[in-house]
Amino acid sequence: MTFKKLILPGLLALGAFSVGVMIADPALAQAPAAAAAAAVAEPTVNKGDNAWMLVSTVLVLLMTIPGLALFYGGLVRAKNFLSVLSHVFYCVCIVTIIWVIYGYSVTFTGGSEYIGGLSKMFMSGITPDSKAATFSVGANISELVYLAFQMTFAAITPALIVGAFAERMKFSAVAVFIPLWVTLIYFPIAHMVWYWAGPDAIDAAAKALAAAAAGDAKTKAQAALDAVMADAGKVFIWGAIDFAGGTVVHINAGIAGLVGAIMVGKRIGFGKDLMPPHSLPMTMIGASLLWVGWFGFNAGSNLEATGTAALAMVNSFVATAAAALSWMFLEWLLKGKPSLLGALSGCVAGLVAVTPAAGYSGVMGALALGLVVGAVCLFFCSTVKTALGYDDALDVFGIHCMGGIVGAIGTGILVNPALGGTGIMDYTTSKIADYDFAVQMIAQGKAVLMTLAWSGIGSLILFWVIDLVIGLRPSPERENEGLDLTDHGERAYHS
Repeated sequence: MTFKKLILPGLLALGAFSVGVMIADPALAQAPAAAAAAAVAEPTVNKGDNAWMLVSTVLVLLMTIPGLALFYGGLVRAKNFLSVLSHVFYCVCIVTIIWVIYGYSVTFTGGSEYIGGLSKMFMSGITPDSKAATFSVGANISELVYLAFQMTFAAITPALIVGAFAERMKFSAVAVFIPLWVTLIYFPIAHMVWYWAGPDAIDAAAKALAAAAAGDAKTKAQAALDAVMADAGKVFIWGAIDFAGGTVVHINAGIAGLVGAIMVGKRIGFGKDLMPPHSLPMTMIGASLLWVGWFGFNAGSNLEATGTAALAMVNSFVATAAAALSWMFLEWLLKGKPSLLGALSGCVAGLVAVTPAAGYSGVMGALALGLVVGAVCLFFCSTVKTALGYDDALDVFGIHCMGGIVGAIGTGILVNPALGGTGIMDYTTSKIADYDFAVQMIAQGKAVLMTLAWSGIGSLILFWVIDLVIGLRPSPERENEGLDLTDHGERAYHS
């Protein structure tokens, strides 16, 4: 007997039987689709993305040590140079240890809308093979790389604060304040702003909902999607966007710095004695290292070596240059001379403002943002500071808090595709969501207010308790002698 006469009729009969069974039992008909969904490839780690994130992590460390340390160190008097360097270096060391013990876990795991859990405490479950989501479905990076990248953010943020009360807080008080602050202030804010379930989880839940049959299956799939969407920090759920840390880093540190400057009090002789920077060349070197390292900060926050990382890089060039020129030319107009310190201060203000907008704004939007923030920060660092009389030694509030606010609010405007922005991805539809100005600005405003309140009030309590227990300031004699000698027993220079 031939194949056509015997085998082919048998296969056709078997096929007809299978179709009949599927019609009789729809669950069996859905089984192949379910199996296909289950067989979707696991997210993969792209070596190029991983390499870029390794480089970005090192660049952010460069921002802090030596960048921020030298920027701040050059601005203080020579007798307090080593003191500032010690404060910044200590921040990096202590936060690194705290981060791997529990900081990463409470920041980037689920738990509540305000703080994560302890499931990854002591690096539990984190191996060279574990993965972390990016902003693209199916594209992951190594979790150890993500952990290290975010660790550098946690380290630089409290280091920014110390500039506000430079030259007058004893090292023992700083040593207690930093670990308490990152634990009670930084980790919750970072969780509220940046923690979410990730694109892979949302995409999978959205596809399961689309494939689910009507009735109970659809209801369960919708509930599953809602649960995934709710697995996020409070500010993230509000819809606020912060690409690289306008709220988490700069507003957070800036308001804490202002509170610290007021709580510690003014430097002896403030407003009467000249307190010029002891080395503006050192500050120039530090500011330049900050700018270079900031490319890891901003472009690295894309988590992938894609066009958006390139956009963040170009924006970080343009906004920074615009803010430096804006500050310099306005100062030239108002005071008659364009100072190097003004240009450097504007440079940092531009970096701060573009941080939340780096991957969302178009290049011309970043240019406008830089021009605006240079003028705003100059106003707060001169007119407002003089009028209110607080001693923010290195203008942490005027540059970081106010620059962060300008950036956070500006991001809500500049993300608009009509203004050249990228828009915001809706992972449930895999499309850019429709832009709503009012909704986005309300979300951005709530994020700013939440950060100001959490950090401002929390920092006030911490400073008050530390002052009560061990004191914040050295004696007037020790302060006059300089903290390099009285706290550390060393001199920066021997002449």
